[in-house]
Amino acid sequence: MEALIKKHGFETPPFCSWTPEEWKTKNHEYDEIRDNMLGWDITDYGLGKFDEVGFALITIRNGNAKDDRYTKPYAEKLLMVNEGQMAPMHFHWNKMEDIINRGGGNVLITVYNSTEDGQFADTAVTVHSDGRTYTVPAGTRVRLTPGESITIQPYLYHDFHVEEGTGAVLLGEVSMCNDDENDNRFYEPIGRFPTIEEDEPAYRLLCNEYPKAEKEARKLPSSEI
Repeated sequence: MEALIKKHGFETPPFCSWTPEEWKTKNHEYDEIRDNMLGWDITDYGLGKFDEVGFALITIRNGNAKDDRYTKPYAEKLLMVNEGQMAPMHFHWNKMEDIINRGGGNVLITVYNSTEDGQFADTAVTVHSDGRTYTVPAGTRVRLTPGESITIQPYLYHDFHVEEGTGAVLLGEVSMCNDDENDNRFYEPIGRFPTIEEDEPAYRLLCNEYPKAEKEARKLPSSEI
């Protein structure tokens, strides 16, 4: 994923390149990263079929509705989806998001409105994409080529996968605060976080693997603030 990010000219925050050893030196000044699960992540939705269902991602920024210290009302992610991979059908109860093709291949996003009981509605879907508003039949696959985006409203079912033959895609996500533990409604009940078997030393720590801070945050002299 790092190679794909660099290929498309996107720069990530410093914490995305910290090694496990460097993480051991990070004190409470960096609790926002720990508490809001910023940084590297990976998901196979608990299905154990990462090459088919799942992707790698980085949460660059995020607020936290459960913690008054973190008042950002927005979030940003990068996702890498390879050919053959997909994200299963789901909606968010609260979050509105833009999914952006930052570079690489084409991504196909299937859209359905939800009924009150969480089923697929057969009603036309209103699509908002880069300043254009139009309607498509239920179940339409919306193609995003590099640079294009789509706005996903709450209760709008969507999945996504890479169009065959176009190559891996670097996706961006700009959204309201992200809460993967409570704000995802999958059409078919599945998990979110994978079970990982460690067969070699970690290259990067995932966002749920950070060591706890051992030291108090250093207070900056007024000349450094």
